[in-house]
Amino acid sequence: MNVVSFARALIDIDSTTGCEAAAGAWLAAELEALGYRVARQPVGDGRYNVLATLDAPCVVFSTHYDCVPPFFPSRLSDGRLYGRGACDAKGILAAQVAAAERLRAQGERRAGLLFVVGEERGSDGAAVANAAACDSRYLINGEPTDSRVASATRGVLRVRLRASGRAAHSAAPEAGISAIEKLIDALVRLRALPLPADPELGATSYSIGLIEGGVAPNVIPPHASAEVMFRTVGDHEAVLAALRPISDLVAVSEVLTVPAVRFRVPAGLDVDAAVFPFTTDVPFLDRWGTPLLFGPGSFLVAHTADEHVAIAELEAGVDVYERLARWCLAKLG
Repeated sequence: MNVVSFARALIDIDSTTGCEAAAGAWLAAELEALGYRVARQPVGDGRYNVLATLDAPCVVFSTHYDCVPPFFPSRLSDGRLYGRGACDAKGILAAQVAAAERLRAQGERRAGLLFVVGEERGSDGAAVANAAACDSRYLINGEPTDSRVASATRGVLRVRLRASGRAAHSAAPEAGISAIEKLIDALVRLRALPLPADPELGATSYSIGLIEGGVAPNVIPPHASAEVMFRTVGDHEAVLAALRPISDLVAVSEVLTVPAVRFRVPAGLDVDAAVFPFTTDVPFLDRWGTPLLFGPGSFLVAHTADEHVAIAELEAGVDVYERLARWCLAKLG
């Protein structure tokens, strides 16, 4: 199969998270046309994961086919494939299908394909897939890793900080308590707090993604909140403990927790290994076997208006996926 053509066809279907139905229908039909047994795992609102198998799979390639907004279609330029999902993760999906097809052409029918929805927002597709796991022994997950095998990925702790105040007329600010000022003070204090570190994964990092507050320009704000995303390197409880010095200013509540993961790195494949600061669906797919993580493309251009993958790297990724699968199968004897 032509990996670029397959990737472009999928990229050109808008599958922004929550709106994956059309892409799922196309993907299931294409895999059925190739001769796979296809199971559709309902996730809700017409969305579903796609599981494609030949014989009972011992090794499963997996990635997601939902994308962040905004959608934009594919194009080719200067040896690169551009488009939403080019590297995260529709190009990867195409490379995994191409690798499975190579294996099948050589008589190997124990490789399956699992493509899920919802990775970009809460991993609801992965949770459904995990509840319906088969007896696979290895899961080869795909995310853009610059064509390196991951040795570890950071986790996520997303928290909401809520500040409470007292409303008052802005002409008499002393009569109220500004929740926005309390929130600002907490965020400034956060900058100076020591956060956990790990010798391999490095230091915990964070970003402030959302801030809300106030009711009107001429009212002392009675409420304000912020959402903070921590990229964790160990137990998330250690991060929560580090936030205690701001608890007099804001209430801290957990929104999402994803653990850090340490991966097995196959030997003898002539592929570099690296640690990555992002998280994946892997923690939610722990019933699918020992996980490995690899993918062509860079996460630094994922989610951007310039999202792309080099065509040569995408094609080389097919080779690596095939070699990873053969390494896994060899371990099974």
